[in-house]
Amino acid sequence: MKKIIVLISIMIIISCQQQVKEIETIKRIGYDVSDKTGKKIDLFGGTESATKVWEDYIKAHNEGDLEAIKKLNFDDIKIWGPNGEFIDGSEAHINFLSMWFEGNSPKWEPNYFISNQLTDERGSLKQWVTSGHDLTMEVEGQEVKVYQVHDALIEDGKVKMFYIYERTDIQKSQE
Repeated sequence: MKKIIVLISIMIIISCQQQVKEIETIKRIGYDVSDKTGKKIDLFGGTESATKVWEDYIKAHNEGDLEAIKKLNFDDIKIWGPNGEFIDGSEAHINFLSMWFEGNSPKWEPNYFISNQLTDERGSLKQWVTSGHDLTMEVEGQEVKVYQVHDALIEDGKVKMFYIYERTDIQKSQE
């Protein structure tokens, strides 16, 4: 009888316990400095959906799929290239890419994607993806390899603007 009472007591205790849900907390990972006020604005880890947009964008570039790129561009997209280029608007971007793809056959090999976000001083959510890539292309019949870092602003599942930073591949000396 004692065993039955103990067993029933244990079952009651177990059934009365509340399940504890693990709550995901958003962690501050750094800050952004406002261009307008110089104020530090908290920066948090971003969403996978923003990363996915940028992954799809790079894939479309690798496939030379101008239509897919155009669908992912905002009409008023802004692009700052690694050598001082500035492209203003989706149509200008597509025109640039069509010539570049034809003459240089660029291919990106992604190394990493990092998503972050902040709420700016006007209360707008800004989702950024920073990514690093090995880029191989043909220049005057020679294969050229560079390393690129991209900072892309993603809004509503499309690319609003991005910056490209680049360095050339320097052969390491053999020891």
